[in-house]
Amino acid sequence: MEPEPPPPLSTLSRSFFERETVEVARDLIGVWLLHQGVGGPLVETEAYSDSDDPASHAFRGLTRRNRAMFEEPGRAYVYFIYGNHFCLNVVAHPPGRAGAVLLRAIEPRLGVESMVTRRGRSQPRLLASGPGRLCQALAVDRSHNGTCMLDWLLASHSPTAISSGPRIGIRQAVERPWRFCQSGSPWVSRRLA
Repeated sequence: MEPEPPPPLSTLSRSFFERETVEVARDLIGVWLLHQGVGGPLVETEAYSDSDDPASHAFRGLTRRNRAMFEEPGRAYVYFIYGNHFCLNVVAHPPGRAGAVLLRAIEPRLGVESMVTRRGRSQPRLLASGPGRLCQALAVDRSHNGTCMLDWLLASHSPTAISSGPRIGIRQAVERPWRFCQSGSPWVSRRLA
């Protein structure tokens, strides 16, 4: 049985993503991520800026791999990591800069049966909590790199309490509180310390 449908949703404008990466990461909490009718509200994100962020793929400048981070805000930046899973980011930065927001977790709300099939797991908590799980649950892979995400990310206009803390899974600039979570959400990949 599918959960109840989402509240009324509206499309985000490109200008939403043409701001400081950290601001966009925070403001994406509660926004719905839908790909081919499968998804739910974002409950966890992380910001990765450009030359001022040594943990960012853009830190050392433009490369073939990170090209999307320097391009038009609102597009997908998808990369393969640890030899076993994809990570989905949405490009977000002011003009002339680079940056992207890692989409770490959603609350599974629509297309849950598809998520279960794709993940090979039925435990709701393990369907889309973590970047690799999220990509597998939504069938996102490298072919989506550079794709416009304006019709994937929809505002719900529901107030959401947000907490922040250090990013995880990195070695540099760990102390920056650029990981954002829906306060008290059981769907995050790891609770804030």
